[in-house]
Amino acid sequence: MTIVVRPASVFEDVAAVIGPKSPTANVCFCLSYRIPSKLNNELRGPARADYVADLCREDPPPGVLAYEDETPVGWAAVAPRTATTFARNRKIPHVDDLPVWSLWCIRVRPGHRKQGISHALIEGAVHFARTRGAPAIEAYPLDNGDARVDLTMAYAGIRKNFERAGFTWAADTTSVLAGHPRILMRLDLR
Repeated sequence: MTIVVRPASVFEDVAAVIGPKSPTANVCFCLSYRIPSKLNNELRGPARADYVADLCREDPPPGVLAYEDETPVGWAAVAPRTATTFARNRKIPHVDDLPVWSLWCIRVRPGHRKQGISHALIEGAVHFARTRGAPAIEAYPLDNGDARVDLTMAYAGIRKNFERAGFTWAADTTSVLAGHPRILMRLDLR
């Protein structure tokens, strides 16, 4: 199995990984941290898909996709923190004034899990941010120790996967997800 990570510029591939099963659904597409809450709530059904399709045509695109052969099997959302709601988030602190990028969502399609794809996505997101001039990249994973994490809420990632990729603890947060505290981890790219 060969996994390749590429920028998420093909909407149909993004939709295959993070789009809802029903085109009229008002969920996901990984928009809750990307856009203001009001807009997130206003985008309904096909309007959500149209918004993400537009993002896929922008530079930079909204994240990276992992492919097994030519099949999209995973997603990671990554963007400058200033372009996300983390720029104003009261629960996730700012460590300093460095124009960091945020990596906040990792999703691997069912049937492809436990094959190292999340690790490839983290590495791919780091490469994506680095090649676009990011001085550092942050993530806000669950600090779950050895406790199991509900897969629905594991999108933020877990601490040990980011440690494996070279990220280090940078700050505690007041954010809790699925009963686990989230921490701010950072990787310097300079």
